[in-house]
Amino acid sequence: MGFLTGKTAIITGAGKAVLSDGRCGSIGYGIAAAYAKEGANLVITGRNVKKLTDAKEDLEKQYGIKVLPVQADINAGADNEAVAGNVVAQTIETFGDIHVLINNAQASASGVSLADHTTEQFDLALYSGLYATFYYMKACYPYLAKTKGSVINFASGAGLFGNFGQCAYAAAKEGIRGLTRVAATEWGKDDINVNVVCPLAWTAQLEQFEQAYPDAFKQNVKMPPMGHYGDAEEEIGRVCVQLASPDFKFMTGETITLEGGLGLRP
Repeated sequence: MGFLTGKTAIITGAGKAVLSDGRCGSIGYGIAAAYAKEGANLVITGRNVKKLTDAKEDLEKQYGIKVLPVQADINAGADNEAVAGNVVAQTIETFGDIHVLINNAQASASGVSLADHTTEQFDLALYSGLYATFYYMKACYPYLAKTKGSVINFASGAGLFGNFGQCAYAAAKEGIRGLTRVAATEWGKDDINVNVVCPLAWTAQLEQFEQAYPDAFKQNVKMPPMGHYGDAEEEIGRVCVQLASPDFKFMTGETITLEGGLGLRP
């Protein structure tokens, strides 16, 4: 029995994705697996219903926890407050409480230069990442205040270092970093733990980025000194497990950079 047994976590962008070698290729699914090992019940969201269904089947079979998949897409043409509200309403109806919110979902047109970026491509990154984080945090706040829960948001080195060809992605991620710090300041009185993680994990999306934009990949993605990229479950997922622990309350508001083999670097 893990220390998250009986607790409920919402993880956005948690559909199952697989690398070309068959390993886990999704940060969201890797986090879900790490949480499932600790006994947490999960609400997973995403745009692709099949990826969500595959994740539900695998997680429930392997770990004996309950998973609620909810198709959800925060975008420029949607009633986004209603989209996030529906996810939260289904969570409360099914599990009764929310203890952890993990804002991992993000889409973007990486590899496209700033001068060539379209408004639609910019909106894609801002709505799927920054706006989604905003709407889910607002919708979950009353329940997280009740449970003295945790929020874990995802930013990126793209924003920290200004990666070539990632203007919209970097803008969304820097917005998320700022939003996280404000929430940590405002929600500290409610004992809500709020942190942001900047991971470098080898994912199916990064694998596709390398194939589609090899030049941009070489400019942006550097191999960490330990010689491997972060593992979605064993490294990124386990950090997210620790950030849901009461022992990490003192770290609220920190930016945590996780690179393969390097551990935490506040």
